[in-house]
Amino acid sequence: MARRTLSALLSARLAPAVVLAALAGFGCQRATMTGPPGSHVTVAPPAIVLGGSGHGLPNTPPPFATPPMLPGTVDVATLAAKVKGSVVSITTLQRAKPPSYAPPGYDDAPMEQHALGSGFLVDFIKGDGKDIGKDIGHVVTNAHVVEGAERVRVRLADDREIEARVKGRDRLLDLAVLELAPTKDLPPPVSLGSSADLRVGEYVVAIGNPFGLGHTVTAGIVSAKGRTIGAGPYDDFIQTDASINPGNSGGPLFDTKGEVIGINTAINPNGKGIGFAIPSDALREVLPSLVKDGKVERGRLGVHIQGIDAPLAKALGLESAKGALVADVEPNGPGASAGLLSGDVILAIDGEEVTHATDLPRLVAKHGPGAKVTLKLMRKKAPLTLDVTLAALGDGRPTSDEEEDQQEPAAATPKPSGKLGIKLGDTVDGVVVLSVAKNAPAEGELLPGDEILAIDGTEVNSTAATAKAIGAAKSGTAVLIEVRRGGERRFVGVQLG
Repeated sequence: MARRTLSALLSARLAPAVVLAALAGFGCQRATMTGPPGSHVTVAPPAIVLGGSGHGLPNTPPPFATPPMLPGTVDVATLAAKVKGSVVSITTLQRAKPPSYAPPGYDDAPMEQHALGSGFLVDFIKGDGKDIGKDIGHVVTNAHVVEGAERVRVRLADDREIEARVKGRDRLLDLAVLELAPTKDLPPPVSLGSSADLRVGEYVVAIGNPFGLGHTVTAGIVSAKGRTIGAGPYDDFIQTDASINPGNSGGPLFDTKGEVIGINTAINPNGKGIGFAIPSDALREVLPSLVKDGKVERGRLGVHIQGIDAPLAKALGLESAKGALVADVEPNGPGASAGLLSGDVILAIDGEEVTHATDLPRLVAKHGPGAKVTLKLMRKKAPLTLDVTLAALGDGRPTSDEEEDQQEPAAATPKPSGKLGIKLGDTVDGVVVLSVAKNAPAEGELLPGDEILAIDGTEVNSTAATAKAIGAAKSGTAVLIEVRRGGERRFVGVQLG
């Protein structure tokens, strides 16, 4: 039989392995498999190895028995071997009502659902001055992994399965702590590193249970820090290109020292190589409370805030677009009692700078109910400080008692405002924006349906008063406009030509 040439070997077509599709949304996979994990995966044929003795290629050295490490590269294999015992797989049992289209006879029969996730063992934590037994371990995971779970089981790296219960949960940070049933010879817990010291571009390693396949190691770098993705009020995610898939939720993100610097939590279903992890410093702040009390108590300021862009900063008299603008103040709330007003700009809390509006909720949440904090403000272009005693946040979900006003503009002919390029109409309660001209100064800032409440701090309640106030603004300045949009107060800044 003729020997196959190198080109023939290189062009040989191999049957591809089955590609599993990731589920959209955050984290844990809904599994309906009854067979062992991975039983639905087709095995790929062996790869063809070229080179070395006996492979038909003369003068080719055999492969290294142990591949050498190139200078500057990360020894992922050694790191993974060191920490993998601390990483666990989590399976939960949930019961749900059958769908409306279920056949007769199934109306009252609950449906069993299984959710898969990941987690990691953390150090023994002292509670009430006494050491918790050394055979009782704690596992950190995501709150959404165990949401609604009636039963939780943890599988260790050595395939032992242990019953667990939810010891504490923080839905706002999407973190949970599980307490394991007493178990001998638990693997060592992880070490928590400092996410604050983590730099963009550093190598990281993720270990978890994607798609229920079991321990899986992926590596990449830190792509960004401080990401806000709309997951909650305390968004401050580490972004990484280390592969994260459904089932990785709650698993650890390690730095090159083998310390956990993040908890893998979210993926972007429309993107590739984009995953998000909760910083380890956020976990460190709430972990003692979750173990001791089962919950986290946070303070509440009682304000609605918004971000600041360049035109708005100019209209507010700020040197740069930093701080959190108070759009509205909760009546009788802690902020109102301390004298906070709509239009105030919060620049710092207890000396910690508020760079972006999203920083403020996290900084307030560091303090418990009843804590007294000092706010550094800018009010009407003048600096100010206020002391505020925080109230209890409760479940932390922001609410508003205001409902959107369904206001119809009057039938009168709309009145234009030439400087901003908008048309206004009178309503029963005030003035509303009817349209915004294309390429006008107000385009992208004001929207049709906005109810204009004030111009540069002066309240307006008619189209005539609004047009007069806008007309008084000088060219080259920025106009500060207070509006009600979607039932909520907010401010916009419009730069005049």
